Amino acid sequence: MRTKRSIAVAAALIIGCTAVTAQAKQWSLTDCIGYALEQNIQVRKAGVSVSLGELNLQQSKDNMLPSLSASLSENLGWRQETNAPDETSWAGSSRTNASLSSGLTLFNGFQLKNQVRQAGLDLKSLQYSADQTMESISLNIMSAYLQVLYSEEQVTNAGNQAEVTREELALAAERLSLGAIANSDYLQVKAQLASEESSLASAANSLKMARLNLMQLMEYPVDEAFEIIRPDIDAIISTAPATDAVSLYEEALRVKPQVKIASLNRENASIDLEIARGGFLPSLSLNAGMSTGFTGATEMGAQLKSGFSPSVGLSASIPIFRNNQTRASVTRAKYGITTAELDELNTRNQLRKEVEQAVLDAGSALINYQAALKRYDSSVENYNVSEEKFKLGAMNSVDFLIQKTNLTAAESNLLQAKYELVYSHKIIDFYRGVELTF
Repeated sequence: MRTKRSIAVAAALIIGCTAVTAQAKQWSLTDCIGYALEQNIQVRKAGVSVSLGELNLQQSKDNMLPSLSASLSENLGWRQETNAPDETSWAGSSRTNASLSSGLTLFNGFQLKNQVRQAGLDLKSLQYSADQTMESISLNIMSAYLQVLYSEEQVTNAGNQAEVTREELALAAERLSLGAIANSDYLQVKAQLASEESSLASAANSLKMARLNLMQLMEYPVDEAFEIIRPDIDAIISTAPATDAVSLYEEALRVKPQVKIASLNRENASIDLEIARGGFLPSLSLNAGMSTGFTGATEMGAQLKSGFSPSVGLSASIPIFRNNQTRASVTRAKYGITTAELDELNTRNQLRKEVEQAVLDAGSALINYQAALKRYDSSVENYNVSEEKFKLGAMNSVDFLIQKTNLTAAESNLLQAKYELVYSHKIIDFYRGVELTF
């Protein structure tokens, strides 16, 4: 009996607020999500991708600027000279050349301009992809947070059930000593207590696992003092607004990042087509330069004063035949547009199905909760009547324990239905783009 009571005490300590843990930080859902988003590797990698997108956009803009380059070369030469009969010598010479050149693309079928537009769309897509990653992490944290709350209530209910049965066992022992009940009745109550204490230990272990899962999803080091804030679940249920699939889908289309990504991909594919068509158009470039050269240090000063050779020119490139490469690029771009349009349609359809399922689940969860609540209320009434009869000796332990088992099952079903309803309401908020919080 002492061992069984120690199990109950240990389970109570898991969810109780002691003098030590009361001073520790209690984590709200907002705290947990915020910490997870700061620590999660995928979120941080998404941030790096956004930074690279910003760099690519700036580079595409810089590609429209003129280029400037300088060069410097030193050339050495030797020649054989005849000074007298049968006398030869070698003479060396050097020449230094310097140049400065610049080039600017004036027109290339609007390809540079379209590449800037495309880089801007790529950056937006990366930003929405980062938002999608954060949404996924937030949803997982919310689910794990609810699991901890659910497990805590399981421990509380299991502890209460065991405590009541412990009192009933004491009553049964007293009645057995008076000869009011048979030994078999007493053993039935004792077996029931053993079963409930086993359920209590199992619930306590499930709570530990739920907390561990939440901390690991947060990338938070395991801490026995980790505690979460318990919100008013009943208030959340009572204030949840009703919704329908059509209006929820319209809201989701406006806020969900996957829809925006699909739209950007379609627009990006259209720009690919414009870039490909630009290959049919001529290109025009402006080139300018300045060069000089001198031999020996004595010539250098005079050459720098008057020996520069400036140049400027225009060059045009007119595509005539490129082995049908441009035509093939245009055709591929058109197929790319069709693929992007189908992907966007598929994304919208998938979102619609998810929203319809979420609304259906929310409706079913509400019905199940209402039914579970009625069953629980009825079981409580039957149990209260049976408990009075048992205390008065008008009901044997077998019949009484059947009513207690029915109450336990009803209480468990109500607890599960309650948290399924809360989860379904939070999923509705998720598709509305509402912050996941309690």
